[in-house]
Amino acid sequence: MDHPEVSNEEMMSRVIRFEDVQKHPIPLMFIDSPLEGHQRLNYAVIGDTASENDEYSPMLNAPHTFQIGMVYALPGNGPAWHTHDYVEIFMPMSGKWEFFWTNEKDGEAEGSAVLGQFDIISLPPGLWRRFEVQGDESEGAWIFAVLDEHKVFEGKDPYWAKSVEDAAEGAGFHADEKGKMVKPDNYADVRQMLLDKISATMKK
Repeated sequence: MDHPEVSNEEMMSRVIRFEDVQKHPIPLMFIDSPLEGHQRLNYAVIGDTASENDEYSPMLNAPHTFQIGMVYALPGNGPAWHTHDYVEIFMPMSGKWEFFWTNEKDGEAEGSAVLGQFDIISLPPGLWRRFEVQGDESEGAWIFAVLDEHKVFEGKDPYWAKSVEDAAEGAGFHADEKGKMVKPDNYADVRQMLLDKISATMKK
């Protein structure tokens, strides 16, 4: 098989430093982001990590058949009940994260698992899931995400539980028929508030 020659310059452009990742937080990526218990910083590392992310470019734009993202959150916080049409894989980089799942939209959790550093969970398409950081109230945690191949901005992504949509609506946020956030007039103010609140807890 013939392969194109790759320059050192191109290879260096494909190196992503964690210290640089931390400089590009997305505090208001999803309709659940402003809700108590779901506030977090998302990071688009390789590829767009969901159809709601139309404001931030991934750190590496070279074509890939998967997406990689990271999340930082304080204890008691993480994504609300949702699902996707593709596989998601998560690996905690720090702290402990508890994952909950159910087959029923707006159903009670049917199972859960606590993952520690470098543990891995694979969440299949269509399974409703939520997860949150466990532990000390003052120390946040990081998690690494790999999303299976999917067409960003095509089809609905993500699917939210109705309870989440109702709570977000009460906070002035809602999604369109494709699951994409419809930004309210105070979007910029809420975004800055969340950025200041969460980033202030990160270790320098």
